[in-house]
Amino acid sequence: MKHRYALAWSALAIATLTGCQQQPDAPNAAAARPTSAMRPASDYLSQPLVKDIYTADPSAHVWDGKIYVYPSHDIDGPTPEDDLGSHFEMRDYRVLRMDRIGGPVTLGPVALDVKDVPWADKQMWAPDAAKKGDTYYLYFPAKDKQGAFRIGVATSKDPMGPFKAQPQPIKGSYSIDPAVFTDDDGQSYMYFGGIWGGQLQRNVDGVYDPDGSKTDLGQDDKPALAPRVAKMTDNMLQFAETPKAVQIVDEQGKPLLGGDHDRRFFEASWMHKYQGKYYFSYSTGDTHYLAYGIGDSPYGPFTYKGRILEPVEGWTTHHSIVEWNGKWWLFYADTQLSGQTRLRNVKVTELHYNPDGTIRTINPFVTSAAKAPAAH
Repeated sequence: MKHRYALAWSALAIATLTGCQQQPDAPNAAAARPTSAMRPASDYLSQPLVKDIYTADPSAHVWDGKIYVYPSHDIDGPTPEDDLGSHFEMRDYRVLRMDRIGGPVTLGPVALDVKDVPWADKQMWAPDAAKKGDTYYLYFPAKDKQGAFRIGVATSKDPMGPFKAQPQPIKGSYSIDPAVFTDDDGQSYMYFGGIWGGQLQRNVDGVYDPDGSKTDLGQDDKPALAPRVAKMTDNMLQFAETPKAVQIVDEQGKPLLGGDHDRRFFEASWMHKYQGKYYFSYSTGDTHYLAYGIGDSPYGPFTYKGRILEPVEGWTTHHSIVEWNGKWWLFYADTQLSGQTRLRNVKVTELHYNPDGTIRTINPFVTSAAKAPAAH
């Protein structure tokens, strides 16, 4: 049932591979991965939005009827792969624009480069964006000169950029993966945090401990480390309060435990609202699921409800969810083009709700049954 639309969408998504100019770091999928190791494109539920560069961690927004996607920009650097994500060496951002989902994709020029951020040293990881009035805000994590992740903000009058960064990171910010949600009353909130290389376990009290754990708190029988949320100031440049923990609980209202790797938070916060309820979604990291909980407040608690997306090809999974043209869409990424963890490609597919408000789990691959011709 949940894959009924798979073949139709796969054909539609192929049309999105136009509209981009060739760039110096254009991926060469054939060179990156032996042909014998590649799945056929027909195995995938959807196809990459762009092939000219590698993209991941897509934060999608709809402004003035157009879809803007703010992804990470993966590059093929020399750093060996490790559990702290040192091999993710991204150094700038480029924005994608679509007039319609399934139509041509415009790849923008460099919107922000790490060399233009006074406080940042390296690793421009997963960003997000927001709009207030006629100003667009780009929120991004990067390591400072001491090796600690902080969250910065840059502004522009154009959603494609270029963006000008504030001279200092947001006061009191730490860790990674900012996601900014604006509620119906106009108030905005930032959700953030990530364990392992995201350093949340090194910032438990909001103060960076360079000698802290490399993974989590190592307490499998205690509540898992929680993502953070903070209300934003009116000018969207700072926190209006000290960040709070976002509780994700089971059906009995008990916090998910650190050892519950299939359900506990790892990284990749996202918030959206559907039929008056708040949906907090996230990645489980080392088990590779996109999961979610539902709550009655932007602060939570959020009751775990299930999985949005089964594991994709590749280690990481990071997403966004938006409504466009009366339908809901999941943006995500995998490694179809390269077969390498550090070199990903952004995709989109339709998302469906059940009558009770839960989300139908999506399989990122087309099943054998779905691919087979219909029997007559």
